[in-house]
Amino acid sequence: MADSPVLRQGDLRPAVLRSMKSQGIDAELTLDILNAWNGGRYRSARREGIADFPVPDKETVLDMTRFDGYTVPEKDAAERLSPLVPGIRPRDFARSAGGGNLHFPARSLQTIGRLLFPYVSFGILNGGSATSYCDTKKNAALNGELFELLKDTFMAAAAFARGKPKGISPAYANPDGSPGYSFLELKLRRLLLEARLWRTAADRRPEACSGAGAGTIAGSGAAFGAGSGPRDFRGTGLYPLAPVFQMTSVFTSRQTGEALDSYQKSPLLENLIAETGIDITRVRTGVQPLIAAFTHSQEGERRGIFTRAWGKEDSVLGLPGGHGQNFFVLRDVYRGLLGDGKRFVYLGNADNLGFVPDPVSLAVLALSGKPAGFEFAFKTAVDTKGGVLVRDSGGRLTCADIGAALSAGDIEAAEKAGKPILFNAATGLFDLEYLVTHLEEIREGIPLRWSDQDKDAGRYSQAEQVTWEIMGLLPDPLIFGVNKFRRFLAAKLLLESLITSGLGLESRDFPLELQELARSLHGGFVWNMEHVFGMKRSGGGWAASEESGGSGDDDDDDTG
Repeated sequence: MADSPVLRQGDLRPAVLRSMKSQGIDAELTLDILNAWNGGRYRSARREGIADFPVPDKETVLDMTRFDGYTVPEKDAAERLSPLVPGIRPRDFARSAGGGNLHFPARSLQTIGRLLFPYVSFGILNGGSATSYCDTKKNAALNGELFELLKDTFMAAAAFARGKPKGISPAYANPDGSPGYSFLELKLRRLLLEARLWRTAADRRPEACSGAGAGTIAGSGAAFGAGSGPRDFRGTGLYPLAPVFQMTSVFTSRQTGEALDSYQKSPLLENLIAETGIDITRVRTGVQPLIAAFTHSQEGERRGIFTRAWGKEDSVLGLPGGHGQNFFVLRDVYRGLLGDGKRFVYLGNADNLGFVPDPVSLAVLALSGKPAGFEFAFKTAVDTKGGVLVRDSGGRLTCADIGAALSAGDIEAAEKAGKPILFNAATGLFDLEYLVTHLEEIREGIPLRWSDQDKDAGRYSQAEQVTWEIMGLLPDPLIFGVNKFRRFLAAKLLLESLITSGLGLESRDFPLELQELARSLHGGFVWNMEHVFGMKRSGGGWAASEESGGSGDDDDDDTG
């Protein structure tokens, strides 16, 4: 296929191009993907064999649920931290571990991580419209008995969320069944609470903020939106965890933008925006276009554009190309952030309530000098689908899907051998310079996953890139093993969101087989609402608790 002729827009019939334009399909991107496939690229889609299931080793795979610290050569620690926090000495945060190494306790890493927040931007992969999320048949299929128990609440919540982009849909239901705040509002609130905690860490460690403009953040103890207006970091124009960036789609971008404008007056954000001087609602955005469906595999390995949608000649079908396209869609955003002075970026899904910054993981990544770190949640009894951490026969860490790349029997055998299984929690933390330098090869190297479809629109194939398959392209990434019920509260279906919210849990009719899971999910939800998002129960719902520090830590000692 390497010498396959290249298809260009001029080769397409005008009616096909008109059909693409009317649906918001990016013809250039569609043809780029098609020509790449027909030209023999994306060969990394053919996985190497699976050699092993990695276990926590305190170097590459870290158990963050029992994490006591990180050890690194003192020379490396000094070289890696000095450009970022030049006024501190690594030994002030660590103890000697022998052999020229330093051991940084978890509490010290928390302080270092927060001091690094001005070098970080937080990125959100916003889903499409909440159509499948609210689909009655899909939700009922999850558990028919539970669906009937919560049907009235489900129908009311679905009517409220349907047609909205997922990120601006309610992230939970209040105890009285009313819709809660959105996924985006909660995440933005957490970022502002972290900015407040950054200020506390900076005031306690003014030496870490030495250099030009240091007086703008250290020593006064005043709120950093007070007086002369917003204050940045060392006069650099950098703000902790901001600007936020996101990927939307051609169908969701306008509504998401309108919602962000309205959030300036949100009860969760308005006071914190005034206090910090950071308008967290000013978000840098990349809009993901649709790509066209391709011909079915039965028509041959060489693909073409599917042009018979709904049985109509010259009619194409627009489809999303997967969140892995963010490395193409957001390329200018990534480059701009690096040019501004940012050094790290978070990336995760909007619909995961547990996706918030973790200063400890950030400090570990900075000290390690590695290109990225990914969160994986330790397997629970209910985890039977999804991507699992494996090491392939080439020695690289990667994510393998149960069913497609390994069987349930493989998982069972590993568990019997005493190996913990780690499920993809869809959160990444990247060294931005490495990411920007390698954007093109990442874009080409992430496998295209082709799936044949037989639906009302016809028989066609769909091509998608999965964000987290970037892991197999990186040299020696870090893996953070996290608590599922604190860091991975994802809601792919509305019924899952209602379970996590605790609705119906005390009913005698709540399905017995789901009770243990539901209590664990709800416990994680309540912990996050109180400790991470700074919320409190108020009447029949949840409201902002401004007296709460929202530390997100098991205790509020942030001295390091």
